[in-house]
Parts: sequence; structure tokens; C-alpha cells
Amino acid sequence: MSDAVRRRKLEKSPKTKKASATNEPEPVDSEGEIVEPVIAKKLLDDEDAYSPWIDVLRVITFLFVASCGLSYLISGGESFFWGMKHTPNYLKSTWWKAKLGAPLYLTLEELSAFDGTDPEKPIYLAINGTIYDVSSNARTYGPGGSYHYFAGCDASRGYVTGCFAEDRTADMRGVEEMFLPIDDPSVDRHWSKADLEKLKAEELATAKQKVYDGLKHWVDFFARSKKYHFVGYVKRPKGWPGTEPVRRLCDAAQKNRMKRQIPGQG
Repeated sequence: MSDAVRRRKLEKSPKTKKASATNEPEPVDSEGEIVEPVIAKKLLDDEDAYSPWIDVLRVITFLFVASCGLSYLISGGESFFWGMKHTPNYLKSTWWKAKLGAPLYLTLEELSAFDGTDPEKPIYLAINGTIYDVSSNARTYGPGGSYHYFAGCDASRGYVTGCFAEDRTADMRGVEEMFLPIDDPSVDRHWSKADLEKLKAEELATAKQKVYDGLKHWVDFFARSKKYHFVGYVKRPKGWPGTEPVRRLCDAAQKNRMKRQIPGQG
């Protein structure tokens, strides 16, 4: 009896008649319910409109956010998007001006403004009159860095003597003394006056060569560096360095001097 009732209800259903008339099954949803044609068309259109690039974009976005978060944790709060204390060179207009423009010519007073204390300015140092941008190594040349003494000045003398705090100058006069033997009458009496003068001349030439080689090592280091970039030159006052008194050799360099050795006892 119940089967007959079901058959009569199905025969009376317009949707069933329509399906039998066209010999096509009606679209149904995930629960088996018949879906209206308009809704079915919308579902088909949505399916056709789906693009796998949406999922690709979602994955890329996730990876980007995760990368930023990891960068934040590793860098201790300093990254490209969070609190950059040391902005990369390529984001600084001064760097592009130095790369694309004419060389800068700065006095020592002007150069001192680029010692790293102003975060809005690059860090410059000069050696032998040539200025370089060392902002990429702000931890070393910036405030608190081990070589901060070299920032904002031309400390060529300090590169050779090792007296960073005392010799923040490019005046190299007298530096060769650090490589000269200490005069000692008890030792010097082993040479005749003429031989001693000749020996001292040779010692002086050797000492000057050591100063030249020591400074040249650092000059070449900055000139060849791919990390530090050429900026320009230091403007010197007329008559420099003769406009200043000759500096005395710093204590650390003075202490390293040795006595002249007696012939045959070297």
C-alpha cells in the first residue's frame, strides 16, 4: 500500500514529469535534494569561474607573512618591515647620489656629521683623503662599534699606529719613528760616526717604507671592497699638513720600539 502511494506522488510531481519528458536527470545538491535550474546554473558558473591561482596566491601570502615573522624573530625586532635601525644603502637617496652623481668634497668639519650618531645620515670614513660609505657595517663603525673611532674623520694615522682614540688624523708625519730603533749610546759606540749615520739613514728608509705599506694595506682594502662604497674626497686647507704642529708618537706605538742591536748579537 505504501509503495503505491509513493508511486502516485512521484507521478504527480511536476519536477519528475519534467525530468522524464526531457529524459535528463534533475540536478541535485550534496544531500540529494533537487536543485532549481537557476541555482544549478549559478553553481556551474561558480565552478567554471574558479581559478587555481587563488590558492597559489594564498600560499604565497602565507609564506610571505611567515618569512616576515621569522625575520622579525631572528633579527631581534629589526627587519625590512619592522623598526629598521640600519636602512640598506639602496633605500637611501644619499647612496644613489654618491653612485650616480659626482664625487662629494667634504671638509673635516662636514665629514664629522656622518659619524653614525644621526640615524638619518649614512656613515662615512676617510682614509688617505678618500671617503667611503661604511653604513653597511654600522655595528662596527656606528656608535658603540669597535671601529667607531674611524667614523666621521680621516684617521689614517691611527690605522698604522693602532692608537685609535689618539690618532684620529691623516697627518702621517713622524709615524715612521715607531719603526726606528731607540738610540742608546752604550750600543751606538760599536759603530763609527760615519757608519752610524749610514745605518740610521737605512733604518729611516725602511721605517718609511713600513709606514707606506701599512697605510697602503688599508687604502687598498677599502678601494677593493664590494661592501663599502666610494663617496668622494676630503677638502684640505691650503698648506696642510704644515699648518699643524708635528704630533708626538702615541704611547702604545712608542712602547713597542726596540733598541738598536749590537753587530754580531742580532
